[in-house]
Amino acid sequence: MKIRLVTIAILAAAGLLGGCAYNEALGRNQLLIVDDSAFVQQSEAAWAEALRTQRISTDSAANARIRRVGDRIVAAAGLTDRRWDYALFVSESPNAFVLPSGKIGVTTGLLSLVRNDDQLAAVLGHEVGHVVARHAAERYSTTALASTAIRAGQGLAGDQAQAAGAIGGLGAQFGLLLPFSRNHELEADRLGVDYLQRAGFRPSEAVALWRLMAAQRQGSAPEFASTHPSDASRIAALEQYIASRGWR
Repeated sequence: MKIRLVTIAILAAAGLLGGCAYNEALGRNQLLIVDDSAFVQQSEAAWAEALRTQRISTDSAANARIRRVGDRIVAAAGLTDRRWDYALFVSESPNAFVLPSGKIGVTTGLLSLVRNDDQLAAVLGHEVGHVVARHAAERYSTTALASTAIRAGQGLAGDQAQAAGAIGGLGAQFGLLLPFSRNHELEADRLGVDYLQRAGFRPSEAVALWRLMAAQRQGSAPEFASTHPSDASRIAALEQYIASRGWR
C-alpha cells in the first residue's frame, strides 16, 4: 500500500508539472516546464562571473580560431538569430561549456589537445547541440519533477517518510537523473556531428577527438554512477552514427 501511494504521488506530480514539447532535432518529446528564456538572466550572470574570476587568454590567434570555427558551427545549426560570445579560459584541464544564452567557454588545455579544426568543431558542435536540444531546460524540468515526487512520497509514507526519502532519492539519482544526463551527452554528440559535417568539417575527427580524450584521462567514475557516458560508449555510438550516415 505504501508503495502504491508513493507511485500515485509521483504520477500526480507528473500531472502537475509535466508539459511535453516535441523537439524536431532530437526526434522525441521533451518534458519542459520552463523555456530557454528562463535561463537567460542566470546565464548572463554566470558568464560575467566567469569572465571576472577566471583568467582569460589574450592570445588573439587562438581566440580568433575559436570564433571562426564556432561561427561556422552556429550557422550550420541555424542559430545565427542570436549573438554568440566565446572565451578562452587559461586552464590545463581540457574542457568546454555552453550557456543557453549563447556563450561558449573553451580552455587552453582543450585547444592544446585538439589536433585540427575538425576536432575543435566536434567540441563546439557538441556544445551547440546542447542548446538546440534544450537540455538545460529539460534537465531542470526533470530534476524539479523528481524533487516534487520525492517530497510527495515522503508526505504519504507516514512513519516511513525518512526511508522513503532516502530510497526515492537514490532511485531518482541513479535511475533517472544520471542516466538521463548521459543520454543528453550522446544526443549532443550526434547533433554536433551533424553540424560539423554540414559546416564542412570531417565527422570522423569526432571519434579521433574522443580517442584523444580517453588516452589523456587519468580515471573516471563507473558509467552507472556518472553523468557522462564512458569513453568507450561514446566512441562506439559516434562510430555507429557516422557509419549509418555514410560519412567519413
